[in-house]
Amino acid sequence: MDLMTWLTQQQGGEIVFTMLVSMLPVIELRGGIPFGVALGLNPWVAFAASIVGNILPLPFILVYIRRIFLWMRRHMPRLNALVDKLEQKAHIKGRKVTKYKYLGLMIFVAIPLPGTGGWTGALVAAFLNMPLRKAMPALVGGVFIAGFLVTFLTYVVKIAIV
Repeated sequence: MDLMTWLTQQQGGEIVFTMLVSMLPVIELRGGIPFGVALGLNPWVAFAASIVGNILPLPFILVYIRRIFLWMRRHMPRLNALVDKLEQKAHIKGRKVTKYKYLGLMIFVAIPLPGTGGWTGALVAAFLNMPLRKAMPALVGGVFIAGFLVTFLTYVVKIAIV
């Protein structure tokens, strides 16, 4: 059996595939949950796989993103415009979070709209110098809230289609 067959036709593979999709920036669990359900997973299994996949990259983003951007500026000057754009996005989004700190961060991540989510929340937290031990609970809480909302919406759409 090849990898693609395993990822799309075995429940274990579908769970792993859903986790991998949920790890991607922009897509995150907002796309991972519907993706997992479309593969045939129970909505709550897709929820669990997407939560894990969405949370895994967050501590690494919080801790290393500034160093990665600095390294990119030194060694890949062609990507300076991309780094500038991402830093500007973090600062703009950070204004929304600053007033309410960790509660604001959690609410920001919880809103299941484009431009919000765990990746952007972790980027914002990193640029606001939020410590990992305080930012992670807010990020995880926001991911769970978004996961419940997206799972509910996915379930409603699934029922409406069937």
